Amino acid sequence: MTFALGILPVVLLLLGFPVFLVLLSAVSVALVFYMHMPLAALHQNLFGSINAYALLAIPYFIYAGELMGRGSVARRLVDFVQDGVGSARGSLGVTTVGVATIFGAISGVSAAAVATIGKIMYPSMVNAGYPKHFAAGLITAVGAIDIIIPPSIPMIVYGAAAQESVPRLYAAGIVPGLLIALLIGGYVVFRAARDNFGAPVPFDLSQFLRSTGRSLWALGAPAIILGGIYGGVFSPTEAAAVACVYAIFVTLVVFRELSVGDIAEAAAITVRFTSQILIIVACAGVFAWVLTVNQVPATLVGWIKYLDASPWQFLLVVNVLLLVVGCFLDPLSAILLLTPLLVPVAKALGIDTVHFGIVFMVNLAIGLFHPPFGINIFVAQSVLGIRLETIYRGIIPFVVLYLVALALITYVPAISLSGMRLVFN
Repeated sequence: MTFALGILPVVLLLLGFPVFLVLLSAVSVALVFYMHMPLAALHQNLFGSINAYALLAIPYFIYAGELMGRGSVARRLVDFVQDGVGSARGSLGVTTVGVATIFGAISGVSAAAVATIGKIMYPSMVNAGYPKHFAAGLITAVGAIDIIIPPSIPMIVYGAAAQESVPRLYAAGIVPGLLIALLIGGYVVFRAARDNFGAPVPFDLSQFLRSTGRSLWALGAPAIILGGIYGGVFSPTEAAAVACVYAIFVTLVVFRELSVGDIAEAAAITVRFTSQILIIVACAGVFAWVLTVNQVPATLVGWIKYLDASPWQFLLVVNVLLLVVGCFLDPLSAILLLTPLLVPVAKALGIDTVHFGIVFMVNLAIGLFHPPFGINIFVAQSVLGIRLETIYRGIIPFVVLYLVALALITYVPAISLSGMRLVFN
């Protein structure tokens, strides 16, 4: 069994096989050669793994983000934030952080934020005297906030895998996401002042009011999503569906920027992206079932208890593990592979699974732009048309900032749990 569930998956991953095929192969070998069970169990658990109401939110949020990213929503958000912070040195960099945070509250897809915001902000920052490596590193890093700020698609997957409440996870992600945004924004202002780039633009109240009026429809999306969830009007899945209707209305009727054909094309892209996600979810669900049946999580819990590891030691090991895994696997695959193993141990040590979920998200957010294989790096390279070496050089200080935030979030649970308690108590 060690070969099927341990050695075989690692070998296949190193050979470059797709994650879903790695999991499916491991489960098939385990069922046929070690557990001697009919393959009908494989089919049943494949479909059972995606038979979860919470997972319906995934295609809806992807579709809403795809629609809002096609029109002028991002440009309107940029104008709104930029006109609000124009009097500060480094205002374009701070604007990039602010827009990424707001866009994360609409889409929840990190790569989409990097692509959409990068097209607008990178030329503006370079023209304003920002070093190319700094601008590229900033854009690559801030997109990772999107999987921490709700509505985060990886949080939905973690909630389903850990059997945790998605609204509670969403509420817990707000303060950590804002903390990271503040750290990055503060560093941008510091660098701009130290290196004398990003000259401030005088604040113009009339211009700010105009840009606010133009951005109200764009800002309505996160207000409806989060306000509806925490106001008890609808569930996260229903909020995602409402976000789709709102996005269609805004882009097709209000802004009149998209045609019916564009709406259909966005739907086709959403179907493809959703299928890529759910096939991994299905295969990982079967893999988790095989692990559970063979008492792997229980054995791991017993081993941790035998070692008498404290919660802080366990969290330190988890952080190191996730930082390494995040460099090679996408967040969804990492969540689905490791949640069945790590969550039982966290529960046994008395660690709140909501707090643990946020620690998971921050680690995997770092993996999105950590060299050498962070997906945001390659998205930025494609969109910005610059060398990888330039991006690698630029992201180093932002990796350090995220690590500082990770340490705070890991060992000060109140940072995560305060938002949840404020909303639900």
